[in-house]
Amino acid sequence: MSSTVQGVTGEDRNDYTREESRAIRRRSWRLLLSLLTPLKAQVILTAIVVVAQTAVRVLGPALLGLGLNEALPAVLDGADWGPTWIIAGAYALTAIVGAALLAWFDMLSARLTQTVLLDLRRRVFRHTQRLSLEFHETYTSGRIISRQTSDLETIRELMNGGLQQLINGVLYGVFTFIALVIVDWQSGVVIVLACVPLAFLMRWFYRRSQLAYRETRVISAQVIVKFVETMTGIRAGKAFRTEPRNEKLFGALAWDYRNANMRVIRLFGTFEPGLMAISAFAIGAVVLWGGVRITWGEFSVGLLLAAVLYVRNFFTPLQEVAMFINSFQAASAALEKVSGVLQEQPSVADPEKPVALPAAKGHLLFDDVTFAYGDGETVLPDFRLDIPEGQTVAIVGTTGAGKSTLAKLVSRFYDPTKGRVALDGVDLRELEPDDMRRAIVMVTQEAYLFSGTVADNIALGRPGASMEEVVRAAEAVGAHEFIQELPDGYDTDVNKRGGRVSAGQRQLVSFARAFLADPAVLILDEATASLDIPSERMIQQALQTLLADRTAIIIAHRLSTVEIADRVLVMEHGRIIEDDAPEALKQGTGKFARLHQAWQDSLV
Repeated sequence: MSSTVQGVTGEDRNDYTREESRAIRRRSWRLLLSLLTPLKAQVILTAIVVVAQTAVRVLGPALLGLGLNEALPAVLDGADWGPTWIIAGAYALTAIVGAALLAWFDMLSARLTQTVLLDLRRRVFRHTQRLSLEFHETYTSGRIISRQTSDLETIRELMNGGLQQLINGVLYGVFTFIALVIVDWQSGVVIVLACVPLAFLMRWFYRRSQLAYRETRVISAQVIVKFVETMTGIRAGKAFRTEPRNEKLFGALAWDYRNANMRVIRLFGTFEPGLMAISAFAIGAVVLWGGVRITWGEFSVGLLLAAVLYVRNFFTPLQEVAMFINSFQAASAALEKVSGVLQEQPSVADPEKPVALPAAKGHLLFDDVTFAYGDGETVLPDFRLDIPEGQTVAIVGTTGAGKSTLAKLVSRFYDPTKGRVALDGVDLRELEPDDMRRAIVMVTQEAYLFSGTVADNIALGRPGASMEEVVRAAEAVGAHEFIQELPDGYDTDVNKRGGRVSAGQRQLVSFARAFLADPAVLILDEATASLDIPSERMIQQALQTLLADRTAIIIAHRLSTVEIADRVLVMEHGRIIEDDAPEALKQGTGKFARLHQAWQDSLV
C-alpha cells in the first residue's frame, strides 16, 4: 500500500497541510529531475544556446546609444558615414545571430519537451496498468484520463512555452541589468530600489497563484470525471431520465471551473498594473535624474537613451516571468497529480523470489484465510476450502456473502489479510506471475472486447494462437455461428459500424478466449448473467466442454448453471454453510433446496 502522503495525493484535494505540501513538491521535483537526468547533454546544450541568444539581444540598446553618441555626430560634423555603417551592420548582425540562436533554441526545447513527455506518458500508462485492482476500484477512470490528458498537456505547455518565458525573463533581465550598470551605474541603483516593491509584488503573486492553480487542477479533474462518468453510464442515464440532473451537476462544476479561472485572471489583473506602475516610476526616475545630469554636463543623450531602453527592457520580460509563473503553477499542480499516481504502490506485489509452476494441475486450497477490503469489515473470517484438481465447484449465496471476494482471491486481484491461498501447494503470493496468469483465468459478467477484430479478442487468451485454433475455440463454445454472420467474420472490427455484438455474444467471445487460454483453473464470476434463457441453455453443452479436465469455480445467481457442477457450496456472511453434490443438496431441507425450489417455481 502507498504511504500516507501517497494516499493523500491519490485523492484530488486542495486542503493539504504545510508539511504535506512540501512533501508533494519535493516528490514532484524528484520526478521532473528523473525525467531530465538522462537528457543532461541536451539540457546543457539548450542552456548554452539560450544564454548566447540572450547575450546577443542585450547588445542592441548599447549599440543604439553608441550610434547616437558617436555615429550621428560624425555624420553631422564631417559627413563621415563609416561609424554609422559599422554600428548599423553590428546591429543587423546581432538581430540575425539572435534570430538564428532563437530558432535553434526553439528546436532544442521542442525536442527536449517531447522526449520528456514521451517518457512521462509511458511511465503513467505502464504504472497504472501495474497497479492492483484495489487502486482501480477506488481511483475513477475519469481521474486517470485527466492525468494522461489535461495534466500532461499542462506540463507540455510549461516546458515548451513556459521554459522560454522564464529564460527570456530571468536571463534577459540579469544581462540587461549588468549592461545597464556598465552603461550607467546610477541608473542601476534606481533599478535596485525599484526591486524592493517588485519583490513584494512577485512574492504575493507567486503565493496566491500557487493556491489558485491547484484549485483549477482539482476542479478540472472533477469536470473530466463527471463527463466520463456520464458518458460511460449513458444507458442508465437515459433509462432513468437523469439528463436534467446530470446537466445541472455538470453545469455547477463547469461554473466552479469558470470561477476558479476567473480568480487566476484577477490575479493577473492586479499583477500587471502593479508591474507597469513600478516600471513607469523607475523609467521616470532614470529620465529625471539623467536629464539633470545632462544639464550638469555629466551625462550624454546617447547614454540616457541606452539607460532608458535598458530599464524598459528590464521590466518588460518580467511579464514573461509572470506568464511563466502562470504556466509553472498550473504545471506544478498537474505534476503533483501525476507524481501522486506514480507514487502509488501495488497492494498485490510480485514475489521477490518467485516459485515456478510451469504445469499447474489445479488443486486449490484456502488455508485459514481472513480477508477484509482495506480497513472495512471482515468479509471472509477464518475461511477454509479445499478444491481438488479437475473439480467443478459452484458457489451460491445472497449478495454480500463473499462469493466474488473468493474469486478475486483465487485470481490474486487481492491478497488475504491472514492465511494463504495455494495452487498445487504453492502460495499464490510466491508463484511466478507468468505461470499464474497461464494457470488461472477469470471470465466475468463484464465481457469486455478491446479494439480490434473478433479474432484478436479471442486470441487475447493466447496471443500466438493460429487462426485455426481461434476458430476451434469459438466452435467449442458455440460462438462460431454468429461470428460467421458478422460483416467480415472473424476479421470484423468490434468497434466499427456493423461489428457491434450483443451482450450475450460478447460473453460467448469471452468464453472462447478462456477456452483458447486453456487454464488449469477457470473462474466464471456471474459469467452467464448477460445471457437470456435460450442462449444460456444453448451454451450449457459448451460450458461442459469449457470446464472439462480443469478445476472450475462457478459463481452464479442462476441455478441452471449449477446443474453442471460436481459440488455446490452455499455461502453466507463469508462462511460455507452447505457443501455437497447438487442432487444431494436438492433432496435436503437446507438453503440450497429452498433456493432451487424457488427457482423452479419461477420457471412455471
